[in-house]
Amino acid sequence: MIPGTIDAAYRYLRLTALTSLALAIAACAPVADTVKSDVVVISVMATNDVHGELVARNDRGGLTTFSGYVAALRAARADDGGAVLLIDGGDMWQGTLESNLSEGKFVVEAYNALGYAAAAIGNHEFDFGPVGPMSIPQGSDDDPQGALKQRASEARFPLLAANLIDVSTNQPVAWHNVQPATMVNVAGIKVGIVGVLTGHLMRTTIAANTVGLRLAPLVEAIVREARVLRKAGASLIIVTAHAGGYCERFDDPLDLSSCDPSGEILQVARDIPHGLVDHIIAGHVHQGMAHVVNGIPITSSFSNTRAFSRVDFSLDRHSGKKIDHRVFSPHALCSHVDASTGRCAQADDDSSIPARYENRPIVPDAAIVAIAKRVEDVVESVNGQKLGVFLETPITRDGRPESALGNLMTDAVLESSDADIAIHNIAGGIRADLPHGDLTYGSLFRMFPFDNRIVILKLQGLDLRRVVARQVHNAGRRAGFSGMFVFVECDGDQMIVRMMRPDGREIEDGDMLSVVANDFIALGGDDVLTPAMPEGGFDMPSNTPLVRDVLAGWFKRRGGRLHAEQFLDPDKRRWNLPDSIPANCAL
Repeated sequence: MIPGTIDAAYRYLRLTALTSLALAIAACAPVADTVKSDVVVISVMATNDVHGELVARNDRGGLTTFSGYVAALRAARADDGGAVLLIDGGDMWQGTLESNLSEGKFVVEAYNALGYAAAAIGNHEFDFGPVGPMSIPQGSDDDPQGALKQRASEARFPLLAANLIDVSTNQPVAWHNVQPATMVNVAGIKVGIVGVLTGHLMRTTIAANTVGLRLAPLVEAIVREARVLRKAGASLIIVTAHAGGYCERFDDPLDLSSCDPSGEILQVARDIPHGLVDHIIAGHVHQGMAHVVNGIPITSSFSNTRAFSRVDFSLDRHSGKKIDHRVFSPHALCSHVDASTGRCAQADDDSSIPARYENRPIVPDAAIVAIAKRVEDVVESVNGQKLGVFLETPITRDGRPESALGNLMTDAVLESSDADIAIHNIAGGIRADLPHGDLTYGSLFRMFPFDNRIVILKLQGLDLRRVVARQVHNAGRRAGFSGMFVFVECDGDQMIVRMMRPDGREIEDGDMLSVVANDFIALGGDDVLTPAMPEGGFDMPSNTPLVRDVLAGWFKRRGGRLHAEQFLDPDKRRWNLPDSIPANCAL
């Protein structure tokens, strides 16, 4: 048990009980307006890793559905004299055809209409690179952050990045409407909001688009800005952090036993001076959290508008002093629920009823619906384009260290090139499964929404062996490949890596190989190819095809029917690893 947990739990439960009792007594008093006048409730409602999900899919999620929940909670707070503060944890617009066609413009329009107070910048906000069709700069006149700056200029809320440093000034970036922190007045209460990015930024986005930037430590940036906001009179300090953690259970916010203690945001929370920060909104790793660490409620609501997070703060309306807080579990976003279980259901299910929140019906905001409708009209013909292949089964990401979908993708890229080997960052690069039925461009786009381009590299066998050795220890996120089978053994601390071609020939250290990859990993992304990267980096060709277009062409050429088992043969595993790999096992 973490030191202090019992005392913290006692204080938390006692304060909650006393406050609830006081509010209940006050509610029964003859003068009902006492609570309204003396105690104000601010509900902090948050999203993270929306990734361009404007519309519901299978009656789940979408900013359209979310807008109905926002309206319901705002109505509840209006009744008691409180307010709702809407904040986002980053990765807002990369991920759907609806959003990517406009480089996130429609998502910003929706956020403006919803009335967000602030948003953190996430790693995928850099993905579009310069304004226009090219995802990385092609010349000295191209601004690597052009698309991000354009979206920021259109937002009616600030984008926050306290630890994103301009190397030319050694200060936080000074782009229009991008700043370290902001102060807002909510129901008469001053609330300070600080934004930070994950320390993993530089290896989780395209390196060419972060030229001229570096990251400061998250805690250092948070403490600096929070202290400034406190001096300026902030009663609450909220951090919106595109950095995450993982917990399995949400029944008790003080019980951290189901949480991974090594999660980045948990480590950050533990290092913040006690009492300086009141709430952290997390993200980046697409997991859920609703827990209290070092006295700080941390929330995260998975990804792709599957849910939202909420923390209610009760404050003295006159002094601004915080009285209490209540942490809510991530709340699923659905338009209909099962009448008996309350879980999300499809509208045509026999037992489904329309969803309600705060005892109010979920009615999507007309302005958000109108934005989504404009977008759908633009992309409908592209989304539904059939690629000439019928999938007899879903082809999924299930399985470690390889999956049917990962193998299909690397096979397709390899077969579409003259290379010997294909390598891809499967775990982070594939975003959705391919569903059963006629394969459409829309499904392919959801699977791979990134505008990464094909890159052909020349590597020696020894370079490839070093790449494989690094990936051996990258459990859970190992790269996928095609064109070889890997056999790994550990003899004490000595790693033995054998790489075999499909015809049975072993790849020797001196063999020169042609390797097809994508520009993200060729520029150092996910540290996949860094063991083989020459000083100064690989030569990056321009105007190579998009990976997604290569995949679409492969499906069209192949045609016919495909089955998951065609791409995942248990007798011919590409990764062949020992049951356990000691940490000191290395080449």
